[in-house]
Amino acid sequence: MIPEAQWLLERERRSRREGSGLSQAALIGSWRLERIWSKGSLRPAAIGAALLRGLAARLQLAADGAATGGGGLRMVNSVRVGALELRFEGVGRLQGRRPLLVFSFDRLLLLLGGRVLIERALPAPEPLRRPFFALIAAERPGPGEPGPSTGASPGWLAARGRGGGLALWLLESGGTSK
Repeated sequence: MIPEAQWLLERERRSRREGSGLSQAALIGSWRLERIWSKGSLRPAAIGAALLRGLAARLQLAADGAATGGGGLRMVNSVRVGALELRFEGVGRLQGRRPLLVFSFDRLLLLLGGRVLIERALPAPEPLRRPFFALIAAERPGPGEPGPSTGASPGWLAARGRGGGLALWLLESGGTSK
């Protein structure tokens, strides 16, 4: 089941009060952007979501054992048109009870067929201006259930961004059950 806005808003209210209970392990994987909602809207932003789906917008999260103190995440946010890919790479960390996934990107890459055409270092944002996702909920296929490769019962991840928009990603691959 892919949740609708009203259900996600109720889960968001609950996660603000009680926390989402999401751990780093629940986030690991490759997530394809499926739906977005503008701040305050119950209707998906159809044109924006269709454009981002057409650009194959992805969020990839992996454990980063090299992060200070452990427990960090390596992040890749990318869009693709054919063989051309624009990719932002960086690090993130869960903070707080809800939690927030606070992150920053340190590299920008433009690739063609997997070959790097342009690579640029990105400046670190000021600590109070770092982007974040306020994590709402996630669900993964249970044991024995069809997974992302079959197209049935996909896992999903929902979060609200710093700008107030709501996003829903579908799991493509990776990670473990929570």
